[in-house]
Amino acid sequence: MKLYDYAPAPSPRRVRIFLAEKGLEVETVQVDLARGEEREAPFRAINPRCVVPVLELDDGTCIGEAAVICRYLEALYPNPSLHGHDAKSRALIEMWNRAMEEDGFRAVAEAVRNSSPAFKDRALTGMVDYPQLPELAERGRQRTRQFFDDLDARLGEVPYVAGGSYSVADITAFVCVDFARWAKLKPEPSHRHLQRWYDQLAARPSAQA
Repeated sequence: MKLYDYAPAPSPRRVRIFLAEKGLEVETVQVDLARGEEREAPFRAINPRCVVPVLELDDGTCIGEAAVICRYLEALYPNPSLHGHDAKSRALIEMWNRAMEEDGFRAVAEAVRNSSPAFKDRALTGMVDYPQLPELAERGRQRTRQFFDDLDARLGEVPYVAGGSYSVADITAFVCVDFARWAKLKPEPSHRHLQRWYDQLAARPSAQA
């Protein structure tokens, strides 16, 4: 297998942390998004959507999307489990992982891609150029602050995002909190449950992946 990656980007980092938690080593190929390599023909042949990460299998099949790649790897390497052990736990982890993507990642991306000079005229990923909208940047910042509030409340009830054990949902949320720094946003001192959880995850070796 081969992972197409871009070290600074948050989405491929989710896969790298997942691999580290599984104790797996996979060959990586850096796609320089800063230079626009994801839009060039060689990478478009791998992923026409022009985004990383992409996992290329030995038979040439290419799988995109961080969550899907992690689910595929879980099926191949079920231990340690990061997607649950039975139907109920799998459903709950999937539910919370999607919530972290929709309420967290999407919000931060909205703020970053509509405000950063690096994404001028490229507010959305892919080959089609879209202008930045300041209103969406502000909405993204508001949504990110709400995400921090909601995540803190959740972690005041349970030790991990999906319940009693570390899962892929924690990986998504953890990377999202770091991603928010791109928009100059971070949890407030009042988010003590979130900070407790974040410090615990940051101490895991996989956090350096």
